[in-house]
Amino acid sequence: MKEIVIAVFNLAIFSFVLGEDDLNGSKVLNADNRLNGKSIQNAFGKAKDLSLESTLRLLRNQKLIALGGIIHPSGFILTKASTCVGAREAETFDGKKYSLKIKKRFEECDLAIYQLISEKKLFPVLNWEIENNATEGSWVIAAHPSLNEIRVGVKSGNSRKIEREGGVMGVLLVNDNSKIKGVKVSEVVPQAAAYRAGLLQDDIITHVDERRVKTQDSLIKIVGKKDPGDVVKITLVRKNEIKKFVVTLGHRSVTFDLFNRNLQMSGPVSKRKDNFSMILQHDLPLPREAMGGPLFNIEGNCIGFNIARVDRVTMYALPANEILETINSFIKQVP
Repeated sequence: MKEIVIAVFNLAIFSFVLGEDDLNGSKVLNADNRLNGKSIQNAFGKAKDLSLESTLRLLRNQKLIALGGIIHPSGFILTKASTCVGAREAETFDGKKYSLKIKKRFEECDLAIYQLISEKKLFPVLNWEIENNATEGSWVIAAHPSLNEIRVGVKSGNSRKIEREGGVMGVLLVNDNSKIKGVKVSEVVPQAAAYRAGLLQDDIITHVDERRVKTQDSLIKIVGKKDPGDVVKITLVRKNEIKKFVVTLGHRSVTFDLFNRNLQMSGPVSKRKDNFSMILQHDLPLPREAMGGPLFNIEGNCIGFNIARVDRVTMYALPANEILETINSFIKQVP
């Protein structure tokens, strides 16, 4: 009897893998009908085409660093400022490449406007959805970084303000009572910014950005004014030797929550993911390099721009109305 049950079970698995009828009469879902398959993507109709046509790939040394969206027919594009530094080319969905020229940065919201260098003045422009009616659970779509397909997800959280987080080195400190006045490192967080820069336990920090520090509070005050991704110059004493280091600051939430299972599985996240006046949260499966690209509703209208990959299931987008308030004065001056 046991052998018969095993045989039937193996037959069912064999039939399922081959896509034939199983014992219940069901079949394996054809690959084109699966998640992000052709049939699923084509179900979004014109919205799919609009999202791909108005999104671009921004390249530096032939490598993708961000996406962008076309906001004016003469070739002005919007993207994420902190990831597109050094962008040299933009590539459209049909494989055409254009040189780029930076026109304007909006550091407060991490946006930048570039212009495509081209005689063409009729680029396909995205359509804005100014009134944000997207509720939690609403469908949202965005172009995949390849610009050959789209990604589908849902708005997964309430729209809200994201407070400034500030950059951190990833060290625990105590005031040093030795003859060398400074701030002693009692512990370095594994894999954090200070760890990667080479700081060690028992180092005594004496200067930050060439400013003398004698207490924890003075050191924290200087570093706390900077953002994740900013660089600080550290001078310290190690075994009576003066040493200098350059530390690229990390995110507080990532640095002090390195053992969080979700963060461990997330892979690369955005350098800047805080200090936004308002965001839309969604769960599209997008890599860090896809930030800067537009986010669309199922009608194919742009409801925002992806601004931060927070972790594997959390993406932030700046809402369309917030973006337009920022860039309208610039766009009105475009001939």
